[in-house]
Formats: sequence, C-alpha cells, structure tokens
Amino acid sequence: MSVAPGTDGVLVDRYGRVARDLRVSLTDKCNLRCTYCMPAEGLPWLAGPELLTDEEVVRLVRVAVERLGVTEVRFTGGEPLIRPGLLGIVAAVAALAPRPRISLTTNGIGLDRLAPALREAGLDRVNVSLDTLDPARFTTLTRRPRLDAVLAGLAGAAAAGLSPVKINSVLMRGINEDEAPALLRFAVDHDYQLRIIEQMPLDAQHGWDRATMVTADEILASLRTVFDLSPDPAERGAAPAETWLVDGGPARVGVIASVTRPFCGDCDRTRLTADGQVRACLFATEESDLRAALRTGTDDEELARRWRTAMWGKRAGHGIDDPAFLQPTRPMSAIGG
Repeated sequence: MSVAPGTDGVLVDRYGRVARDLRVSLTDKCNLRCTYCMPAEGLPWLAGPELLTDEEVVRLVRVAVERLGVTEVRFTGGEPLIRPGLLGIVAAVAALAPRPRISLTTNGIGLDRLAPALREAGLDRVNVSLDTLDPARFTTLTRRPRLDAVLAGLAGAAAAGLSPVKINSVLMRGINEDEAPALLRFAVDHDYQLRIIEQMPLDAQHGWDRATMVTADEILASLRTVFDLSPDPAERGAAPAETWLVDGGPARVGVIASVTRPFCGDCDRTRLTADGQVRACLFATEESDLRAALRTGTDDEELARRWRTAMWGKRAGHGIDDPAFLQPTRPMSAIGG
C-alpha cells in the first residue's frame, strides 16, 4: 500500500488488510481463574476510573461502525457478563446504522439467566469457553467448581436463539489433551459448533512453553480416531478457524492454529481494551490511547483518524516463531479475545 493512512475511511494497514471485526473488552475481571490465563489469586484489576464508561464504549464502537467500516462487534473480557451495563451497551450498539453483527465471548456462568435479555437487546450469538466435560478437571483448570453453570449457560443460549452457539476449547498436554473427541461428540449432539484453540503465549504468569502446547496436527489426529473429517468446502475468508466437515456434515469442527498455522495475512481484527487502548494485534506490544482523547473533548473524526493511524502501523505477523518475540505485557484477560 502506498496511500497515507485514513484516506479512504477504513481501518487499512500498510499490507492492505482491512479491519472489519472489532473485539471490545468490557472488563479485565473474571469469576474463574483458569490456569492458562491467570494465577489463583487473580490479578491487579483496573481501577474504576481507568475503565471506559458505558457511554464511552458505545461512542467508540459507533465511531468504528459509522466512520471506519466495522461490520462485526464482539464483546469480550475478562468476563463480559459481569459488566453491569452489558445489556444497555448491546442495545445501543444494535441500534447503530448500519447495524453490525454482535457477538459475545463468555465463560457461560450466568448466561442461562441473561440469554433471553441479551437476545432481546440485540445480541446475535455467543462463544462459550469450555475446556473439559469432567467436573474434577474443570475445577482443577478453572479453580472453581462451576461446570454445571457453564453447561446451563450453553443450553440457555441455544434456547434463547443465540445461534450458532460456539464452544471455544483449549487443550493442554497432560491435562485435557485426550478430550478432543468427547468435546466434539458433545457439541455435535447438542448442535453446538466446537472450536479448539492452540494455547497461546498470553498467560499472566508468562509460563507458556511451545513444547507443552497441543498442536493443530495433534488435535486433528485425536479427532480422527473417532470421526471422519473432510475439508470444509466453504470459503474461510478471514475466519481464524480452519474448519472440517464431521462425518460428511452438516456438523463442522474448527481448529484455531494461531501458533503453528498463523493466519495473520488474512487478519481483519482490531481490538479495544477495557481502558480504551487500541491494539492492532492480539500480540502487539504497543497500544494507542483513545480514552485520554475521549476525555479531553476530541471529536469523532479525530478519534477515527487516530484509530486509522494505529492500524496503519500493524505488523505483518505476530512473530511467535521469531527468536526476538516478546510476549505482550498484558495477559489475555486484560486484552480481550
């Protein structure tokens, strides 16, 4: 690309990628303590004044949709269901024109209670994190005995029409790597869509080790011990998951191989943290502050210009294979998925 950033009103980077998918973290807090995400005692949470207000979240999403061409908005956390103003934020974003597709990534706790209201507010679908179907393993992995609550959340989302309901699973060597077939059987039987994700270097403890990561090839080999998987003829586009038909379809399973099969060349995402920082990449080590601009009277066009400038600097790839790779200072819970 040779044009200057922002000349055509979209979030384009110097490699010609256009960001249409906005991930918005609504909080860095979570009611689970997953071992691959944070320590048992939790983390130093953002103070209240550091967080974007509901109105500030909606305003920045509006700028992204109306001025920057964003068509998909996903709310994440931490755990977004614990954000008190979630329903109002979803309703306000659903009222934008053009209306974006709106989704939510959640651990599912409390989703059975909130799903009808979220659907009424305008939420289109959900992704629910679930790494094991074994209650004891769930408690070990999350440090909370809440598997029944997550399963109830999945059922509640489906009953409310938040479909397709997707399950996000992370497999860890020596812990739950044997559960891929069981998770897929569960998903197929309940008409959910399973996505298995390679563990990424985004833990707060900085303990990620490639040698202990369960790879996409290993995941597929495990699934194929029980299921026949064939390439999905549907166009993948910018979707992070590579998908396969299960036993000829129509059920599908996806593998998100961010580490061993990176899809950076097709990335269409931009991220907004709960404290108002733009991140051009999940693994970025730099951020652009929109919160300060919001709070000093900056108008929408200038906010859009700053956002476009931030995206123009997006790197070609996350660089995990580079010996000089540095894990982001922020963990996943503080970035948003």
